[in-house]
Order: sequence, then C-alpha cells, then structure tokens
Amino acid sequence: MKKKILAIDDEAVIRKLLETFLSKQYDVVTKANGMDAMSYIQNGNIPDLIICDILMPEMNGYDFVKQIRSSGLFSKIPLLMLSGEEDSKTRINFFRMRVRNFITKPFNPEELEVLVELILSDSN
Repeated sequence: MKKKILAIDDEAVIRKLLETFLSKQYDVVTKANGMDAMSYIQNGNIPDLIICDILMPEMNGYDFVKQIRSSGLFSKIPLLMLSGEEDSKTRINFFRMRVRNFITKPFNPEELEVLVELILSDSN
C-alpha cells in the first residue's frame, strides 16, 4: 500500500508540482491552507507525512504545526516545511516545535523526492 502525503501550499503551481513529482510513489492529497488541511486530518485522514508551506492565508504554517504538535493523535506525523524564507530564526522556531526537515523554495524536485524517501524510511 502506498504511503500517504498531505501537501499544503496556497500556490496552485506548487501543489501541482508536489502532486506530479510525488504521486509516482505515494498517494498525494493537496490542500490550499492549514485550515483545510486540519479539517481533512480531523476527518480521519491520517497522512504518513505532511509537507507544509509557512506563509498561507486562513491558517499559516506556524499555527498549523502548533495544532498538529499539540494533538495527541497527530503529534508524531513527520513534517517537512516548505519556505521561501531561508533565515535561521524561522528554522529555529520550527525546530523548537519538533520539525526536523526544511526545503527552500524554489526547490529541486529530485532533492525533495530523496528527502521524502528518507523521512518516510525513518518513520517506519
């Protein structure tokens, strides 16, 4: 059975790119913001990995991660943050929320594929 990835980004182009590159090997579901993603998860759809943008409308990446990490049911789901920001302070804030993985936009799809593979093989 294919592993499930939830990809959250407000940019349709990024969602399509993630879906295109990752759907060869994984079941990929995309959402445009953290609010839609939370609803999806709370309805019993538990992904094996969440790829999440930081800057989004309605519920941004910070608030989404806080909610996921404070939930007993979802707190162990691995998170990979996508960000146009490269500053250390942003990363430190997310590291404190137990996010171990970052990839900076624009990204190389092959690098993303390898990183996703590593994350999912570590979570077995």
